[in-house]
Amino acid sequence: MPIFTSSLDRRAFLTSSAAAGLALALPARADDTWPTHPVRVIVPYPPGGSTDVLTRILMDRFKDMLGQSFVVENRGGAGGNIGIAVVSGAPGDGYTMGAATIGHFAINQYLYKTMPFDAEKDLMPASLTWELPNVFVVASDRVPVKSVAEFIAYAKQKGNVTFGSPGVGTSPHLSGVLFAKTAGINATHVPFRGAAQTIPAMLSGDVTFAIDNLASYVGTIQSGQMRALAVTSAKRWPTMPDVPTMEEAGVKDFVVTSWAAFVFPKGTPRPIIDKVAAMMKTIAADEAVQKRFQVAGARCISSTMEDARAYAAREAAKWKDVVALSGAKVE
Repeated sequence: MPIFTSSLDRRAFLTSSAAAGLALALPARADDTWPTHPVRVIVPYPPGGSTDVLTRILMDRFKDMLGQSFVVENRGGAGGNIGIAVVSGAPGDGYTMGAATIGHFAINQYLYKTMPFDAEKDLMPASLTWELPNVFVVASDRVPVKSVAEFIAYAKQKGNVTFGSPGVGTSPHLSGVLFAKTAGINATHVPFRGAAQTIPAMLSGDVTFAIDNLASYVGTIQSGQMRALAVTSAKRWPTMPDVPTMEEAGVKDFVVTSWAAFVFPKGTPRPIIDKVAAMMKTIAADEAVQKRFQVAGARCISSTMEDARAYAAREAAKWKDVVALSGAKVE
């Protein structure tokens, strides 16, 4: 039995004993223990695309930081809706995470007649993860222009031009629609499954131009097969300092970036959400990571859950009108 020399000692002993008992009774905090086993990471697009490549770069860092595996699973289809529906329907235990993109937050709800999830209600965005601009490209040997202004004059002279994209309702599709409207040209959309199909069509002369994800065109631009007329970011892209922004090229109010966020099902413990946000903040501050992203045509970013929700709301308001302008609908 403890020997107390004063009533103060006795009270201190009882207080410390009670605190110790309470600590034993409470479960470990979710952010202290998570993850205790591999996390499934749903990429809602096929392997090899920008979402897949960038997610895998980040998952390598997550593994290094947490000492646990993050297993990427590609579940493409329906503009990415199938994969994110898997995330929204999973248990909110922190062991299913998704790489959702601009389409899931700001476009698809206006494009598809029915949606298998409600991004605002069914998903918890832990953090924004990256953004990448689109790039206005033409085939160097097929379209004899060297600037956006020259292209507009060329398109008006032709009467009608065509533009390719990875599919109806994608950011590249809507970028083409917005550009045609802004420039006052007639442009017909030609949808493909991805840049791997669009690029050959442009090189053969079947498609006139594209305003597609920079990540998909870096190689052909560097090889000289494609000519970059402008980027859709607010500032010039670091790896292409000689390519003007759309505003510099004479097209006002044309800042368009594709972006993504890591999402969890509703009900996921907030400490897990905050832990992922904190990791993304650390990763985005790493110059080595930023260099890898720049080579891939992207920029690594981070945010809180609240900031991600607010950003998604602003983007949804913008793209709602562009989807309406495009007239696109998917059953």
